[in-house]
Amino acid sequence: MATKLWDKGFDTNASVESYTVGDDRTLDLRLARYDVQGSLAHIRMLESIGLLTTAERELLTEGLETIAAEIEAGRFRIEEEVEDIHSQVELLLTRRLGDVGKKIHAGRSRNDQVLVDLKLFLRDELHGLAAEVRTLFDRLQELSERYREVLMPGYTHLQIAMPSSFGLWFGAYAETLVDDMRLVVAARQIADQNPLGSAAGYGSSFPLDRTLTTRLLRFETLHYNAIAAQMSRGKSERAAANAIAAVAATVGRMAMDLCLFLCPNFGFVSLPESLTTGSSIMPHKKNPDVFELIRGRCNRLQALPNEMALLLTNLPVGYHRDMQLLKDILFPAFEELHRTLRMADFMLANLRVNERILDDPKYDYLFTVEDVNRLVLAGVPFREAYREVGMQVQRGEYRPDRTLHHTHEGSIGNLCTAEIRAKMERVMKEPEEA
Repeated sequence: MATKLWDKGFDTNASVESYTVGDDRTLDLRLARYDVQGSLAHIRMLESIGLLTTAERELLTEGLETIAAEIEAGRFRIEEEVEDIHSQVELLLTRRLGDVGKKIHAGRSRNDQVLVDLKLFLRDELHGLAAEVRTLFDRLQELSERYREVLMPGYTHLQIAMPSSFGLWFGAYAETLVDDMRLVVAARQIADQNPLGSAAGYGSSFPLDRTLTTRLLRFETLHYNAIAAQMSRGKSERAAANAIAAVAATVGRMAMDLCLFLCPNFGFVSLPESLTTGSSIMPHKKNPDVFELIRGRCNRLQALPNEMALLLTNLPVGYHRDMQLLKDILFPAFEELHRTLRMADFMLANLRVNERILDDPKYDYLFTVEDVNRLVLAGVPFREAYREVGMQVQRGEYRPDRTLHHTHEGSIGNLCTAEIRAKMERVMKEPEEA
């Protein structure tokens, strides 16, 4: 018979049991440390309002700290007959401490218990995600400065357009990550609110001290309204999914660029052979499999917000078991993005830039706009200058002047690397200043 917090003395059909529990025993291991943290705060609060004696609280604290040590050592597991992490922790306390273990659940529901676990989990995961985004940002900024003088072709419609530079290209993805970081920070702020004490969504007749548990768990603030706290289930996950999708969109697009740039027809960059793969039939091949898989994984991650939206659409107020499936969607997504960001940083660290791309005469037309602008600066009306250079191209007489004079903010000659870094630092400091 499975051990349940809601046990009322009858067995559940085995097939129903299997279907409703799903993958929770595996997924909930990710929440184990947070479940213990929440319980430690909860019992301190229960002591403060007289529902536990000091001796009982000390005994429970010792028991929970023992479980926490087992979790950190990798010795903790959720038994086959136990429904979830909350049931396992309470079962262990009751086995080891007797009836005092049964007192730990007073004043809370499994609904607010799982909410606490998820919010603590999201807070940590988003903090880690922010750190990894910052690492990639720093890498891109370093490459932007290193190759600030190295020109490359710029494209529109995948046609040769105007001069660009590797400094500009790397810097573009760095600054785009700043916008993504805004969503990561916002998602963390949404998660950083204490739902404990909202119980099943309608509060409790116990005189709970929710301000105390907010302080003990280091939440930024409370979810004050008990119903609003329960309504945050799904909302917090969707905010995190939007942040994940935004970062993935940037990294996936960068990977697509690099797949093109690594193609011999472009030849803008190269990789050591050890970071490419080969063909089973063509001995010359050096395939950019890592960047292709980054692109593919990031495309999948961009589906997260839509998948969650469809799962949660039109659910009325209150908890519904559908929400359990959010863990199936979100937990693997975090791991996917973590390893993708680490791999992207590793690959960029080993990327080799071709510093002589524009020596090829096929890129001469990149400079037509530069020559039009030079005529305009000399006093020729723009439309006349445009026509003059255009006719040179049509007659095959165009010979470029390859000197560049880009000085405005954010151009080839003025990358504003320091300003972009300051923007990122402001975004990352926002939660501290709130």
